[in-house]
Amino acid sequence: MIERNADLSGANTLALPARAERLARPASGEALAELLAGRRADEPLYVLGQGSNLVLDGDLPGLTVIPALDRIDYRVEGDQARVIAGAGVVWDRLVADTVARGWRGLENLSLIPGTAGAAPFQNIGAYGVELADVLESVDAVAVANGRPVRFSAAECEFDYRDSLFKSRRRGEFIITAITLRLRRHGPCRVDYGGLAARFGDADPASLDPAAVRAAVIELRQSKLPDPAVLPNAGSFFKNPVVSVAHYQQLKQSEPELVAFAHRDGHKLAAGWLIERAGWKGRRLGPVGMHREQALVLVNHGGARAADVRALAGAVRADVEARFGVSLEQEPIPLP
Repeated sequence: MIERNADLSGANTLALPARAERLARPASGEALAELLAGRRADEPLYVLGQGSNLVLDGDLPGLTVIPALDRIDYRVEGDQARVIAGAGVVWDRLVADTVARGWRGLENLSLIPGTAGAAPFQNIGAYGVELADVLESVDAVAVANGRPVRFSAAECEFDYRDSLFKSRRRGEFIITAITLRLRRHGPCRVDYGGLAARFGDADPASLDPAAVRAAVIELRQSKLPDPAVLPNAGSFFKNPVVSVAHYQQLKQSEPELVAFAHRDGHKLAAGWLIERAGWKGRRLGPVGMHREQALVLVNHGGARAADVRALAGAVRADVEARFGVSLEQEPIPLP
């Protein structure tokens, strides 16, 4: 079934007004293939999950697809567990289910908004763990011919908040399912940020993933607003990576600079840079940077895409002027 002139204001967590010319929610790979087969080759195509990592910059022409494949299959294989999740599965439901079984691997990724199908698109990550660490393969449908294709983790070309699907071959595939390999036993990772402070000197091997998940949820809720209460798209800027020389220069003038070692130099905490530039809790019209987490751009009510662009531009300009660092927007602009 295709809905015409569909309202998308509830299909993006920033709650920006927009409409889809044609909207479909296929519940199977076959339905998706059939949908693509009936589409004009020159018709614009957009794929949404829960709309948690995008900025709707106006109405979407052509066909918009929101995959509704929501099945999860679990298979125990010795000390490992294989999990196959449809693209429409709510991500945190998947995390909760695996943690309830005592399996390790996803607990640090608790409460990340979005769907399983969106997770590999930008290689979601939190508290020292990325999807790439546990992903085995991605199933997709080729937009050009509707044929199914499978990508191994290596073929996904994962990088920091990036993948083959987001960059080099963007728009060529629609993800239908992901396969994960989790551990049934072993240590949890708690050596990053707030988790390190929370668990201190505890032996990671003695920790239950449910305890780590609870800590992650508490940490996220203490810093990040609930999109259902205060519309937002999560972290609005990527943590920038600078050279060792640039980092050392900044460290001299900003001794409290928050940064982490990276293979290309140092990864800076974008939220710290934005707060230091004076934008934490500051508003520009109906939008602003959150009062508890400067990295999160929020809609206080009635915002449009132009308001978001204006605020993001002002924040980028001030950070560039003060630190010589260019911030890159994380949410995808559409159309």
